[in-house]
Amino acid sequence: MAEPTTNHHSQCPYCGVGCGLELLPPGEAGKAVKRDAEGTPMWSSRGDRDHPSSLGQVCIKGATVGETLARGRLNQPLYRASLDQDFQPIAWDQALDLLEGRIRSTLAGKGPQAIAMYGSGQFHTEDYYLAQKLLKGALGTNNFDANSRLCMSSAVAGYTRSLGSDGPPCCYEDLDQCAVAVLIGTNTAECHPVLFQRLLKRKKRDPKGLTIVVVDPRATDTSRIADHHLAIAPGTDLALLHGLARLIVQDNGFDSDFIDEATEGFAAYAKTIRTWTPAKVAALCGISEKELRQVARLWSRSQGVLSLWSMGVNQRREGTAVVSGIINLHLLTGQIGKPGAGPFSLTGQPNAMGGREAGGLAHLLPGYRLVSNPEHRSELERAWGLPEGSIQPTPGLTAWQQVEAMERGELDLWWVAATNPLVSMPNLERVKAAMTRCPMVVVSEAYADTETSHYAHLLLPAAQWSEKAGAMTNSERRVTFCPAFRPRHGTSRPDWEVFAELGRRLGFVEQFSYVSSAEVYAEFTALTAGRVCDMSGLSHQLLAQHGPQQWPFETGREPSNSSRRLYSDHRFPTSSGRARFHAEDPLGLAEPPCEMYPLVLCVGRYLGQWHTMTRTGKVERLRAMHPEPRLEMHPEDAARFCIEADGLAAISSRRGTLTARVTISERIRRGSVFLPMHWGFSQDNACEANALMHELACPVSKQPELKATAVVVAPAVSVVKPIEQDSRRLEALRRWLSPALR
Repeated sequence: MAEPTTNHHSQCPYCGVGCGLELLPPGEAGKAVKRDAEGTPMWSSRGDRDHPSSLGQVCIKGATVGETLARGRLNQPLYRASLDQDFQPIAWDQALDLLEGRIRSTLAGKGPQAIAMYGSGQFHTEDYYLAQKLLKGALGTNNFDANSRLCMSSAVAGYTRSLGSDGPPCCYEDLDQCAVAVLIGTNTAECHPVLFQRLLKRKKRDPKGLTIVVVDPRATDTSRIADHHLAIAPGTDLALLHGLARLIVQDNGFDSDFIDEATEGFAAYAKTIRTWTPAKVAALCGISEKELRQVARLWSRSQGVLSLWSMGVNQRREGTAVVSGIINLHLLTGQIGKPGAGPFSLTGQPNAMGGREAGGLAHLLPGYRLVSNPEHRSELERAWGLPEGSIQPTPGLTAWQQVEAMERGELDLWWVAATNPLVSMPNLERVKAAMTRCPMVVVSEAYADTETSHYAHLLLPAAQWSEKAGAMTNSERRVTFCPAFRPRHGTSRPDWEVFAELGRRLGFVEQFSYVSSAEVYAEFTALTAGRVCDMSGLSHQLLAQHGPQQWPFETGREPSNSSRRLYSDHRFPTSSGRARFHAEDPLGLAEPPCEMYPLVLCVGRYLGQWHTMTRTGKVERLRAMHPEPRLEMHPEDAARFCIEADGLAAISSRRGTLTARVTISERIRRGSVFLPMHWGFSQDNACEANALMHELACPVSKQPELKATAVVVAPAVSVVKPIEQDSRRLEALRRWLSPALR
């Protein structure tokens, strides 16, 4: 397949905003052909003006994505029997023979629970769906989890237990219609920049019609446009929400009719919030009572309050409780199911929503079903043509539980696909050690030289976005068809094709005989009929012809650019039909500061980089924006610990030490420091921020508290390099990957 000469429309493969892109082929409209550092002609991109989610807007990452499509790619399978050997190129048949043999021997020896897969919101929905069918159906193990566990599982759990189902009820139009926007635990300007620009334009256009509240320990580009910035102490979010609720009730700002008609659990909730007085909350959060009362008054007296949150809420030991705390405020004031109002989680990955719809977490099945529900299991077994009892009734291993299982020697096969956990997981040295105990680690990856590939036995070259056709769902439930507009790189294959071929090899020929991803998608959408996430009326053909569509999109529905909100009838998919208040006492940080580790390290992201830099790290413009990770520190803390501006600092937690250059700024609270999470040990200026983070997790969502940990900071004279073992692997892997890169 030669490079095509026509423009194509797709969804951006970065964050969960899901912006529409128009992709322009090399030499478009007579322009000179641009080539990357390896001499490959480059596509360019611009915002798709017809995409209803982004309206032609695009951030710098989406604008430069064409520069990343061919650089540093893995183009053939590589294998080594042990980690101290060099990789050797092998054919796909050999690679699949190895996988099939390992699976068969494991099933015979230890059973299906010794097999696990860790996937990603980089998957298309078709990849996600067939992974569930292969593991949970054919193999009989629910040990599929995804990096959504580290990103959005607290939002999933919070929506499910408070409203009865996953699924953000809002849409992006609510940014244009709300009277108050409350941004909590989200640096939207850097992490979801196109949505931020939409909010900023609204604010400039109608400054008196929109009040913006930002809750964040740091002063960020997001907080610059805020009318109220609550720079609360890390870990005090739930106390803040309880304090706001108490003041709303005291001010008679609650909606008694909505509470009586559409909710349950209010009495217990009212009893809990009663103890959270303004003085108590202000002292704990480190803000003034005046600030607290001002924001509570906005909730009490405004029509159209929209709350938006992301990792700062989800990545917490009490992540689910904080999500429910946000939803509680909407239930208390009746601010849900109507224009400009509702609780809106901003997804991190481009198709994390599609993964949730396809059942891509260890406790889920496709169509927002649960593995613990016998009716749900039976529905899938019948649809998949499998014997009764094929799907196990208990949730599988979550992401961190998979690491613990490797530590105990219980996993024979760990298959990592479309993600890079040796940057994004917490407590990275523990993850590395666990991986060395697994007899076979398989990594399906589009790019060579990721940190995780250094600990793999079998590398499978994956066709990526732009080379395979599939669907993705963004944060507002908008589904976009992403066409294959470029030839596959080398011998790379789409993940769904690999899962299907492996299923056929294992004897499930009828279940995995697909001729196209369109056929896979049609099977999946049929399974959503009648569910909250009904997409039974969608198909590749409809999406390609009519453009992106928002679900619910039942069979027979006419395509439209208009938005749909959930719960506008105030009926919820719970057993009672009512939404539920949840009353929980705040716990605070899982690892609070102490005498030995007196600071709180907060981890976040930069505008110009995305996730683990696998793709964005290949763009010089983006690297120039952020040439190195910087430790952000308050001047008083810098003086206390003898740290100089632009000097090197050693940051230590209970799990290790790393070094970074320092930026001294009053943008951050005293007692807190900040690092970006993007840099792994294979990057220049390596700074493995997540190596310092602990794995303690929310007991409901099982999402680790990746946002905060206790550290101490001291002057450093040199940069702490990656551990010697990593350095040796890095050198060897690059040597043996070089033929695969050509």
